[in-house]
Amino acid sequence: MSEIKRMNPLKYRSIFLSDVHLGFRGCQAQFVLDFLQSTHCKQLYLVGDIVDLWAMKNGLYWPESHNQVVREIMDKARAGTRVIYLPGNHDEIFRGHLGANFGHVQVRDEVIHTTADGRRFLVLHGDRFDAVVQNGKWLARLGSRAYDGLLALNGLTSRLRSSFGLKYWSLAAYLKHKVKNAVNYIGNFEREVANEAERRQLDGMICGHIHHAEMRDIAGVSYCNCGDWVESCTALVEHHDGRLELLRWTDEYPVSLTTPAPAMALAQAS
Repeated sequence: MSEIKRMNPLKYRSIFLSDVHLGFRGCQAQFVLDFLQSTHCKQLYLVGDIVDLWAMKNGLYWPESHNQVVREIMDKARAGTRVIYLPGNHDEIFRGHLGANFGHVQVRDEVIHTTADGRRFLVLHGDRFDAVVQNGKWLARLGSRAYDGLLALNGLTSRLRSSFGLKYWSLAAYLKHKVKNAVNYIGNFEREVANEAERRQLDGMICGHIHHAEMRDIAGVSYCNCGDWVESCTALVEHHDGRLELLRWTDEYPVSLTTPAPAMALAQAS
């Protein structure tokens, strides 16, 4: 992390991060850390699956880069950034502490965020709208293991591309968005989320969960998905005038890292 970035961070009113999956070998923790160190905000929303307790049940994986991400978040909270943690299904144990504050971090199930231009958004992880997670947790966990295998292959692809000097590209994301069932699943999820925002008479919804960064209008409702830091390395940001924008960090700053991402290390170890 260069001192130039520390001295001149990108400044936003709010930042929304989801699906970091600390504790999972496919987590791109070095990109997350680079993003956090390069940005400043008044409000930081951690929109679920920040820690992956499902993955850690299969064996503890917690390198120093994951500690650094946690420290950076806590440092921001201590420095005055309002940090709100909205647990997801992979870190649902924290839902047992809703309403509590831990080291200046607020744990909430959902919140209403009002943008600088007055729009109201419901912010939550989004797994409650996923029929697979709600009605068949064993199936969701089985799917998670298959996904882990795909991400191992994704890491191998990343390492090969890196050796040829090519920028980061996610094989997992490419395949997911080409498979018809996955495309239908994403579309159904997005419509369910938008319907909930419309039912509550809100302007929009901000969520994560499905690892598909998106901003679009659905029947007059603003649907925003933060994406993830396993496949796409994306964040949703609010500018000081209320404008929302999706940042794909590997595209914005493709040469900011000096060490290989964890997915590459996974491929080397496999």
